[in-house]
Amino acid sequence: MASSTIQTAPVIQLKGETDPKDITYAFLRSKVPAHCFERSAIKSFSYLVRDIIYASILVWLALKIDLLPTPLMRASAWILYTFVQGCVGTGMWIIGHECGHGSFSEYTRLNDVVGWAIHSLLMVPYFSWKITHARHHRYHGHIDKDVVFVPATEDEVKAQKPTMFSKFIELVDETPLYHAVALLGHQVLGWQLYMLFNVSAGNKSLPNKGTAPKMFRNSHVDPTGSLFTNAQTHLIAITDLGLLIVAGALYYLATQIGAWKVVLLYVVPYFWVHHWLVAITYLHHTHPTVPHYDENNWTFVKGALGTVDRRFGFIGRHFFHEIIDYHVIHHLFNKIPFYHAEEATNAIVPYLGDQYRIEEGSFLKDLVNTFTTCKTKYNPDSNGELHWKFAQDAEKKAN
Repeated sequence: MASSTIQTAPVIQLKGETDPKDITYAFLRSKVPAHCFERSAIKSFSYLVRDIIYASILVWLALKIDLLPTPLMRASAWILYTFVQGCVGTGMWIIGHECGHGSFSEYTRLNDVVGWAIHSLLMVPYFSWKITHARHHRYHGHIDKDVVFVPATEDEVKAQKPTMFSKFIELVDETPLYHAVALLGHQVLGWQLYMLFNVSAGNKSLPNKGTAPKMFRNSHVDPTGSLFTNAQTHLIAITDLGLLIVAGALYYLATQIGAWKVVLLYVVPYFWVHHWLVAITYLHHTHPTVPHYDENNWTFVKGALGTVDRRFGFIGRHFFHEIIDYHVIHHLFNKIPFYHAEEATNAIVPYLGDQYRIEEGSFLKDLVNTFTTCKTKYNPDSNGELHWKFAQDAEKKAN
């Protein structure tokens, strides 16, 4: 089998003005203008209200699609509606994400009420996601403790007992058909698998509850499951209440206008939203040049700088509130509101040199290329770094 090539947009490495050893959290914090940390409830609400208006107008227009004269026109209108509503919904999700970090406003209770309402509307478990997402920010790039897109290492792959299924996958995992099917599953079901089973999390990412993790208890909707401490149980119960309220409302709506109409109005945009969330999160934290670190060599700043800024044009800047464009700064200082992220990024980039990574190539092309090449990490090198082990390495050895 011919080896595949790695095709990713080049990483732009900027000339640094400071010795890498001087790049500390305090140093970078001192370079960000103080007003970038200011959080305005009024400004944040203005973006939220804008997104709600967008979503409402889209629903109003969608309810008139059946008046179009031909099936082709109606089908085309529904496809356009679900895509655009998915973009709007992603923006609303990001506002809820701001609430979870406390960057929506200076008021914790307001942040949580708004975040719970927005994420519940999108069938996202707010408090449980907030808790595990905080762990992701705390330990990003840690090969054992991060909770998002942590790859398997050489030793872990070797330790897996071979099965008929794993042998079959080994035979086909470099074929275009397998890549297409696997990537489709990754984008359509990746969010749900993470929410229900905590897939892609590190081996030591669970809180220490004094007991061994329980099988099938790694769900974001299980108040007494392995992901949460006993003191957090009530927050997960409140989360589940929000999901039940929205699920009940959708069921009632289906009895009034029909289940198929609810699928088109809500369910299809729901999958668009989570397609974007998985793609954005994956590409922010997965890149051929970005290492993970072992227990002894990981630091918070190393992990935060192991993220990648990307560009996604008008949709990314307007609908997605620039979360794609300015994510490195978000990992360093997650209380900076998204509307200050560009200025804060520009303030620190001159000091980072090649520690800052930005991709300006095709976002979706990079999704395909990264997914088909970044699969397993080498064991830690002498610096405690784990780099990607590409499929063609095995092929070269075999030849």
